[in-house]
Amino acid sequence: MDSAAWRGERVAVKANGAGNHIIVMWGLHELLRPSNTHDVGARTMKAPNSNKPDGAALLFARNFLRHPRMLGSIVPSSRFLIRRLLAPIDWSQARVVVEYGPGVGVVTRQILRNMRPDAVLIVIETNPEFVAFLRSAIADPRLKVVEAPADEVVDILRDSGYTSADYIISGIPFSTMAPDVRERTLRYTQIALAPGGVFLVFQFSTRVLPDLRRVFRDVRRRFEFLNVLPAHLFICRAAPS
Repeated sequence: MDSAAWRGERVAVKANGAGNHIIVMWGLHELLRPSNTHDVGARTMKAPNSNKPDGAALLFARNFLRHPRMLGSIVPSSRFLIRRLLAPIDWSQARVVVEYGPGVGVVTRQILRNMRPDAVLIVIETNPEFVAFLRSAIADPRLKVVEAPADEVVDILRDSGYTSADYIISGIPFSTMAPDVRERTLRYTQIALAPGGVFLVFQFSTRVLPDLRRVFRDVRRRFEFLNVLPAHLFICRAAPS
């Protein structure tokens, strides 16, 4: 029997004897397997042990248990969600990219793989554990990790020497934000985008959709089932100049 078949049989036997959680965890491992997309920019280097998915996953899960309203899911985004989330980006034109709530960097790493060598990625994170992890785990000169709330994006861009962003990517849970914080974050995001720039959002509900439609001129929807939890995606385009 080959190794793949043996692993499948082993999982089935254990699941029959001890419940379904082992089958579920095998499925999560497959969903969370990193993408093999070709690296077209500078190589992202990892600190010792940062290439072990268990360490990043445990850090993410621990913080979810502490702050469930801030993360929205107990596991990082799947490669299927990441691929669909980043699909609208024209990488040849993406010179300044911002990411809100990078967590342990699963989306961050794929952005860096795809980005131009002369582009910059600014990630904005409020959790100090995630900030420390990202700074130690990813050594890429194009990456800047900022510990701050997302509604400071305009000031962060200015302090970094940029007037606007071509793309802003977000997985922070807008539905659990206080209404004034959500409104402020969306308004400053719209201000921070270059003319025709795009705000790419994934959420686990559609509660933020009316707010997105009110702030942005053009909002399109997608859905990705192969994620824990299945995710709604919104492509929000700023007005052209």
